[in-house]
Amino acid sequence: MPKHLPFRLAVATAGAVIGLTAVSSTAEAAAPPLSHPRIVAHFDRPAGQVAESVVVRPNGSADVGLILSRQVAHVTLGGRVEVLATMPLPADGGVNTPGTGFAAVTGIERTGDGTLYFLYSAGDEHLTGLWKLRPGGKPERVAALPTASFLNGLARDDGTGNFYITDSTQGRVWQVGPHGGTAELWAAGEDLAPVHFFGANGVKVHNGAVWVSNIDRGTILRIPLTDKGSAGPHQVKASGLDSVDDFAFTGRGDQLLAALNIPNKVVLITPGKADRIVLDESDGLQNTTSVAVDGDTVYVASGALTTGGDANLLTAHLGHRG
Repeated sequence: MPKHLPFRLAVATAGAVIGLTAVSSTAEAAAPPLSHPRIVAHFDRPAGQVAESVVVRPNGSADVGLILSRQVAHVTLGGRVEVLATMPLPADGGVNTPGTGFAAVTGIERTGDGTLYFLYSAGDEHLTGLWKLRPGGKPERVAALPTASFLNGLARDDGTGNFYITDSTQGRVWQVGPHGGTAELWAAGEDLAPVHFFGANGVKVHNGAVWVSNIDRGTILRIPLTDKGSAGPHQVKASGLDSVDDFAFTGRGDQLLAALNIPNKVVLITPGKADRIVLDESDGLQNTTSVAVDGDTVYVASGALTTGGDANLLTAHLGHRG
C-alpha cells in the first residue's frame, strides 16, 4: 500500500469474471538473478482491481487480493482473472476505514486443502478481520480485529498453523490461531509504528522468526519466535528501502526480494552485499505491492493505485546467481 495514498478514493465493483490474454514483456531491464520478465495478467484497474497481494497454487496459477474492488480473484495459467468473492461494503460505504477511507481486501494466504485466508479492513466491527474462503464456498470471518486497524500483510507459520497479521495504522503484529478465534497482540513498538501514514506492512515467517516491513520507515525487521511462541527482540535487517511493501525469500538463506511501491521496483537484498534493483517500471511495474517465490519463478503484483495505469501480475525466472 503506497505511503502517499489519497485518503478518499471512489470504490467501484468489477464484473464476476473478466477474461484476459497473457501479454509477454520483451523488456531487458531485469537483472540477475532474475530474467525473462513477462506480464501474465492485466487487472481491470478502472473497475477497482488494484492488485495488493499474491499467493501461488501448486500448479503455478495464482490467487490475488484486489483492494478497491474488495475482491479475491484467481489468475489462471492462461492469464484469465476469475473473481472468487467480493466483500460487502459496510453501511457507511467504507469511509471510516482507518487511513484510507475505503474498505479494502489486502493480504492473502493459502493452505494445503485449497482454503484461502485473507484480510478485510472496513472500519466496521462486523467486517474487519481475518476471513477464509473454502473452494467453491463463501467468505467466512474467522477472527475479528479492531475497527481502528488497517490490516495489511498476512503470513502463516506452516509449523504451528498460526497466522500473523500486520496492523499498518497502529503499528502492531497480531497473532491468530490455526482455526481462527481471538486475535492476540503479538508484537508492537516504535519500529513497527507509522511515521506519517502506514507502519508495519509486509510479513513473512522464515527461519524461526517473523519478518516485517515498515513502509514509512523503509525497513525490514526480524522478530525471533521464542520457544514459547512470543516475540523476541526486534532486529533491523534492511533499511533505506523507499516505500517498501511486501517481500519474499528466494530460498537462499535470508536473501529476499522486496517490492518498492512508489519507485515501481523490486530490489534483491542479500546479507553482506549491496542491494540491487532487479525489476523496474520498464518491465511493467506500477506501484509494486507484492512478491511471491515458487521454486524458480517469481510473481510480482502491481496495483497502479496512485499511477492509475496498468495493474498487472508479472512473472520472472529466478536463476542461481545473485
